[in-house]
This record gives sequence, C-alpha cells and structure tokens, in this order.
Amino acid sequence: MDAENLDMGLSNSEFVEKTPSPFIEGTCIQYAVDATSLDYAKRCAQLYKFKMIDGWASAEEDIHLRWGSEMHLAFHNYELLRADGIEHDESVFHVIRELLYHTEGWNPEHKYKNKAFLIRSVIRYLDAYQNDPAVTVKLANGKPASEVSFRYELDYGPVEGQPYVLCGHLDRVVNFNDEVFFMDHKSSTTTPSDWYWNQFHPHNQMTMYVLACRVIFQTNIKGGIINAVQLLMDDTRVTRRSTYRTNEELEEWLVDLKYWLGLMKKWADDNYWPKNDTACDKYGGCKFREICNKSPSVREKFLKSNFVKAEPWNPLKSR
Repeated sequence: MDAENLDMGLSNSEFVEKTPSPFIEGTCIQYAVDATSLDYAKRCAQLYKFKMIDGWASAEEDIHLRWGSEMHLAFHNYELLRADGIEHDESVFHVIRELLYHTEGWNPEHKYKNKAFLIRSVIRYLDAYQNDPAVTVKLANGKPASEVSFRYELDYGPVEGQPYVLCGHLDRVVNFNDEVFFMDHKSSTTTPSDWYWNQFHPHNQMTMYVLACRVIFQTNIKGGIINAVQLLMDDTRVTRRSTYRTNEELEEWLVDLKYWLGLMKKWADDNYWPKNDTACDKYGGCKFREICNKSPSVREKFLKSNFVKAEPWNPLKSR
C-alpha cells in the first residue's frame, strides 16, 4: 500500500449538506459518538447532560477552545499551501496574514493564550518542522490529509436499524519511516515531562484515533505522533513524541466502549443522569460544580443565571 496516496473513502466535500443530529430523533439516545462526547460521559453523566443534551455553556468565550481552533486552522492552511507547491517562507507569510485577518478584534487578556503568543507559536512551529520527516499523506482527491473528518459504523447500535457511528477529526495523517501515524497538536504552559507524555496512554481520544485510522485507511497503524507547543513568556518551544497501542489494548477499549455506550443509553432511557462527585475537582475543576453544589430545586435557576444555552456539540459536524 502506498501510504502517501491512501484513500479514506470520504472527504470534507462530502459533508457540505446540513449536519444531522447525533441523537435518535425524539430521544436523548446518542448514536454518533466522538472522543469529546465520550469524554464527557466517562467523566460524569450529569456533565454529559449539561453539555451534550442541554447545550449549557459558559457565558464567556472558552479561550482554550478558541486558541486551539485558531492554531489548528493555521497549521491546516499551511498544509494546503505546501501541497500546492508554495515554498515555506511564502506559505508562512500567507498563513500569518490570514490568521491576523481571522483574529481581527480578538484580544484575549490571558497570560499565555493571547493573540501575540498565538502568532509567535504558529511561526515557531512551522519553522521548526518546515523539513518535517513526517510527510503528510495525500488523499485520493490529491489534497493533504489535514483536518480530515471521519465516520464509521460499528456492528451494533442502540436500536434496531441504527448502528452506532464513531466520528471525529484528525489533525493530520503522516507517513513516518514508511509507517502511517495520525498527528495531534496540543499546547501547554509547562515543560512536557514524562508525566505530561504519559497522560496520553491510556487516553480515550488517542486510542479512538488509532482505531479510526485502521478502519478508514485500512492499514495496520500502531499509534500517533503528538506535537506539544509549549508556551513561555519569552518564547515558544515545540517537541513531539509518539504514543502506541497494541492489538490487545485496542480490543479492550472496544469492549469498554460497548459498556459505556450501554450506560449512555440507559441514562437516556431512564432520564436519569447521576453525578460523579469524585470528579468535580478533576481536570482543573468542573465548570458546573457551582451548579451541582446547589439544591436540586434551584439548579435550573442558577444555570439560567450563570450559563447560556448554545448549540450542543455535534460530533457529526465537519471542520
């Protein structure tokens, strides 16, 4: 198999139509699941309901989400330009010009995740990997495998006639040392230590991506490459490491997945979403802790006062 010309069997152009709901019509049973929604469910059923079903969100912009989105878009634009034969320096020029245009009026007051640091970080990363030994895979349509949406069905579902669908977005798929890897970009304000890298194994998202690449690319992919963009006050450093999964680990994750999907369906069938009160202080502290520490009868009132209703996260929406 020529890893540089793999055919995913689908492309971003196939997702231009109106995005369908990830829930079975008239129910709260989710059939289309990605790493984000599964993360919420594994963390806390109540959090999952607040975010995925009710669509509650912080009234303030999520700076981490916006930062990540802008960084990923910049890297994607660079891949498109290089695929068109444009040299590195000119590609970086166009990427930064587009980034400045896209973030006009956006001036977050964050110590690290601000506009100036974003521009600096994009330049540092692109310069560091301008001669990247990990070569971006080309799709059948000739475009680079960058910011690619995927969907594939499981052989079982929540109801008859509707299989579960695993979906998501791959930052990049590359050929490195004649092997295929997915590539994922992360940002950090601390030096990536062994503890930092170890958090990606086990890791729900990374395992799902290995499986996705195996199914979609029909290749015996072993793992992924993680790029860490470290934000410092006076500079940005970039490092990378690989994360691998054995066949047994993948099989175990799939067994666990069936269990979790069954739990999610049970919550929906019972219309009961139990809190995991051992996770309230994890992951930097749950934003909904201020709601869950109120009496049940007044929680809706505080939700309406402190949060806003937004369009719930939809795993089927392509980038």
